[in-house]
Amino acid sequence: MNMRLKDKIVIVTGAASGFGEAIARLFAEQGASIIVADISDKKGEEVAGSLPLAKFVHCDVTRIDDVQALVAAAEDAFGGLDILVNNAGTTHQRKSLLEVSEDEFDKVYATNVKSIYLGAIHGIPALQRRGGGVILNIASTAGLRPRPGLTWYNGTKGAVITLTKSMAIELAPDKIRVCAINPVIGETALLTSFMGGPDTPQLREEFISGIPLGRMSRPDDIARAALFLCSEDAEFITGVCMEVDGGRCI
Repeated sequence: MNMRLKDKIVIVTGAASGFGEAIARLFAEQGASIIVADISDKKGEEVAGSLPLAKFVHCDVTRIDDVQALVAAAEDAFGGLDILVNNAGTTHQRKSLLEVSEDEFDKVYATNVKSIYLGAIHGIPALQRRGGGVILNIASTAGLRPRPGLTWYNGTKGAVITLTKSMAIELAPDKIRVCAINPVIGETALLTSFMGGPDTPQLREEFISGIPLGRMSRPDDIARAALFLCSEDAEFITGVCMEVDGGRCI
């Protein structure tokens, strides 16, 4: 079997569940050593414990000390860093843009945008020490096709898309590729917040009706796209923000 990430050292944030867990599991299957980063200690330890070469690190991606310690843990445990997957994210409840509190706004921007900055500040030097690598940001179709009721969340994902492209240009001389994935609404723990109500067949249909392929995204969809973008198969691809969206953004 051809291991597409053999001997690569990978940090995946938000890896205790959802998209992040699927990415961590697939990357581990492909030969990578994984740092499972999350604020959920119990689930994070379980995920790391189920992988062949993995270590759990508690990390709040909005805190600079946590992110610094996260990168140091990758270097201490496995000897470096080759791939940084900025997956951790959150949203506010779907509601009027005027009803989102300042605390909610600050949390969403810190988790979804500031985390990219902190990951860059501490992750890029580690990638440079390895002679290059990959940064993969998990953005969203919300940054391209905004849905009403998620305005401030949409803004964070628009920022991630722009940051991805700008980072790709600036880091190209260092042989660091920077890409993003734009998932359509997915079957994860954030689903009810995105939908703004209980997960009912009627509310699901409201969202699925705008997805030509007729379903929501699944964690494995995102993991497979992530594997491609982080592998040598994509060695000449940078600055790409790939829609994994069943046609939502067409």
